[in-house]
Amino acid sequence: MKRHLSECKFVLATDLDGTFLGGTETDRAALYGWIEAHRATVGLVFVSGRDPEFIHQLCGSGTVPWPEYVIGDVGTTIAHVTPERQIEPIEALENEIAARWNNSGSSVKSALNKAPGLTLQPTEFRYRVSYDYDPEQFNPEVSKTVEAMGLDVLISDNRYFDVLPKGVSKGPSLLRLLGHLDVPEGRVLSAGDTLNDLSMLVAGTPSVAVGGSEDPLLDALPQKPHIYRAQGIGAAGILEAVAHFDLHPTPEKV
Repeated sequence: MKRHLSECKFVLATDLDGTFLGGTETDRAALYGWIEAHRATVGLVFVSGRDPEFIHQLCGSGTVPWPEYVIGDVGTTIAHVTPERQIEPIEALENEIAARWNNSGSSVKSALNKAPGLTLQPTEFRYRVSYDYDPEQFNPEVSKTVEAMGLDVLISDNRYFDVLPKGVSKGPSLLRLLGHLDVPEGRVLSAGDTLNDLSMLVAGTPSVAVGGSEDPLLDALPQKPHIYRAQGIGAAGILEAVAHFDLHPTPEKV
C-alpha cells in the first residue's frame, strides 16, 4: 500500500467508534481527506474493539481510509493489511497473546454462563470473550472469578464486558507493533474516547482523549504534557491534537 511505517513522519493510532468515526460528517471528511492527501508521510493504524471483518467492510465502503495495520478485538488481534486489502494476523506478534489466552474461551463461557448482568455477544473471537453489560444487574464478584482464572476484565462505555488474556489490551499491543516495526513512539498519536482506550493513551506516545470522551476515561487519565484533552469531537479532536503536538502540518497550518 505504501512505504514502511517507520519511514512516515507521523502515525495515527486511533480507536474507531466515537473517535475516528466520531464527529460531524464535515469533520470526518476533513480528517480522511487530509490523511489520503498525505499518505506518503502519514501512517494509519486502527486500534479498536472491532473485529477485522467489521473493519474490512468499513474500509471497503470507500468512505473511510484503509489503515496499514489493525489492532483489533481490544488488542487481541495484531494484523497488517495486504495489498489485496486482506487483514492478516502477524503470527510473530500474536504468539504471546495466544499463549496467554491458552484456549480459555470455553472455560470463560461456562464460568459466566448465568452471571447476572452479562449477555454473551454472538460473535466468536479468537482470544477474548465479550458480553453486553448491565451495571444495575451485574455482581462484582464475577470479575474476581475471571481474575482467578488468570485473565483480565475490561468494562468500557458502561455497556461492554470483555474477558482478555492477562496483560493484553490496546496499549501493550500497540507498543508491541511499534517495536516490531521500529516506529519511534514520539511520532505516534494515540486517540480514543472510552475506558478501553486508557491503556493506549497512557502507553507513552503523544495521545488525545477526543472531545465527547466518557467521564471514566477522563477521570482515569493522568495530567501529563503528552496527554491532551481535545475540545473537538471525534475526528475534529484528532486534527486538533496533531496541531497541538505539532506532529505534522494540518490543514490550518499548510
